[in-house]
Amino acid sequence: MTAPAAQSRRQNERRGRHEGSPGVDDAPVAGEDPRDAFDRDVLPTPPGATAALLKSLLAPLRGRVALAAVLLLLQQAATQAGPLLVAYAIDSAVPAFRVSDHGPLLLVAVAYLFAAASGGVLEYAFITCSARVNQDALLDLRGRIFRHAQALSVDFHERYTSGRLISRATTDVESLRELLSEGLQELISVVVSFVYISALLLWLDLGLGAVAVASFLPLALLIRGYQHRAGRIYRERSTAIAAVIVKFTETMNGIRPVRAFRREAANDAEFAPLNKRHERTNGDALLEMARYVVGSRLVANVTVAGIVLWGAYRVAGSTLALGVLAASVLYLRRLYDPIDRLGMFLNSYQSAAASLEKIAGLLAQVPAVPEPDAPRELPATLDGRPGREVVFDSVRFAYRTGGEVLPRFDLTIPAGQTVAVVGSTGAGKSTLAKLLARFYDPSGGRVLLDGVDLRDLANADLRRGVVMVTQEAFLFSGTVAENIAIGRPEATREEVVEAARAIGAHEFIAALPDGYDTDVRKRGGRISAGQRQLVAFARALLADPAVLILDEATSSLDVPGERAVQRAMSTVLRGRTAVVVAHRLSTVEIADRVLVMEKGRIVEDGSPAGLVGGQGRFADLHRAWRDSLA
Repeated sequence: MTAPAAQSRRQNERRGRHEGSPGVDDAPVAGEDPRDAFDRDVLPTPPGATAALLKSLLAPLRGRVALAAVLLLLQQAATQAGPLLVAYAIDSAVPAFRVSDHGPLLLVAVAYLFAAASGGVLEYAFITCSARVNQDALLDLRGRIFRHAQALSVDFHERYTSGRLISRATTDVESLRELLSEGLQELISVVVSFVYISALLLWLDLGLGAVAVASFLPLALLIRGYQHRAGRIYRERSTAIAAVIVKFTETMNGIRPVRAFRREAANDAEFAPLNKRHERTNGDALLEMARYVVGSRLVANVTVAGIVLWGAYRVAGSTLALGVLAASVLYLRRLYDPIDRLGMFLNSYQSAAASLEKIAGLLAQVPAVPEPDAPRELPATLDGRPGREVVFDSVRFAYRTGGEVLPRFDLTIPAGQTVAVVGSTGAGKSTLAKLLARFYDPSGGRVLLDGVDLRDLANADLRRGVVMVTQEAFLFSGTVAENIAIGRPEATREEVVEAARAIGAHEFIAALPDGYDTDVRKRGGRISAGQRQLVAFARALLADPAVLILDEATSSLDVPGERAVQRAMSTVLRGRTAVVVAHRLSTVEIADRVLVMEKGRIVEDGSPAGLVGGQGRFADLHRAWRDSLA
């Protein structure tokens, strides 16, 4: 191993076991909630991650953010000029008008119209600018969630359901959109108004201004209390929404077994408490909002009433101009009128803050199978042979939920050899395949491909070199040709057809309504399970890997289909390294070598014919299989 590669591997090991690492270091700490954070939908989030995420979203847009801020300041300046003009009209323009001096009143009218028109134009410009900022930020955020979710490990997705990911990318992003598009604009307007109006009130009359400013103390206490209680409620609400989506997604994806086993009533019973919890959290949020609105209106009305009475008394005593009192009251109404809207902002803010916290928690998850810091390249193959040597060197592995599956595993598969792995359920066969595909990293030891640790390979090189066909042949929405070409998007139509012919899939594809251009629809529902499996085989073969893993890959095929695939495989696999995990012993016939596993160890190793003729575990399995066919 080269020095950079060794350093890279040491760095990976020093990172510790991340969210998907399958070690024994994940035991709960004393005093922690014994439930898994994934079960509670509360992913660990580093301190400051939420603020850092928001900052990173807005940083590329700082120029437009600054422009929006300037537009808002100018708009508020134009809007808040109105009461000052009213005060000037009452105290100066009207008295001048009485002595036939029409100039001041005409000036007030023109200035008021200009301020109103300017305020409208500037508000339109601000809304347009801020809307573009919001949409660009949300576009970036949705893209980050999608890309990061794909980069996270298989173990993560096995624990963090697709329904929760959907909730993060839809409901939670929508909460943030409401805040940025509506609530944030309202908050900034209220804050700028507060600064302008407070300064103007103090300038108009120090006494009235001081009383108005003092009234913000009880309002601040109301806001603080509301934020504290509503924050907890909205975090629970976000979790409740995700639970509803998870249950709904799970039920609809499994609609066939639901109908087959008459699970409708049971599912209704399980869904009801989740739906009820969602209803309760929504009700709690509305109740907190009502408390805030009632309290804030009480403070506002009492303050305005007090200032009007005191101001009227001073006007009567000639210590305060009537225009100043009128302007002060107008400013107070402008100051307190947005209180309800501020409450709506706080409502949106708490919802968005809870959502952003969950999104930040998701984006903070580190892939358990990270890209190496200094990737190595695979050596060139000898004489152009397609296969590569695979070595399991003192490999140990344990899932989070149980003991070690592979206590200490050593295996060498020469380049170009086809190895069949058989054994009872739980023997470690599929784990072996997943480690070779690097869906997981071993807890100890190394998996080598032509002498290179898989952890030192760039993911792109690994995926080109090792391809896995699983029991579930997943097809994406799109045409048959597009699904076959997933492993090699640049492949020509002729190469796609050639791969389908080699695997024995061409005949049924050609018979489809649009042939290779037939849309297979969601999850390949337009074609049968066996046909989906054949398309998955063609996809793998077109990718032309050095190592091909078949994990129960023929289980969906009928006997004629399986025989057809075996005949194709005997030709296609020649020269490649292949690991075939199978329960059907008929699949073993294409193998050069058979491994029988039990409790994570190899208990038999030999050729199919040699093991069948012996007295070991494989011979017993083979006899039982032959008897089942009789």
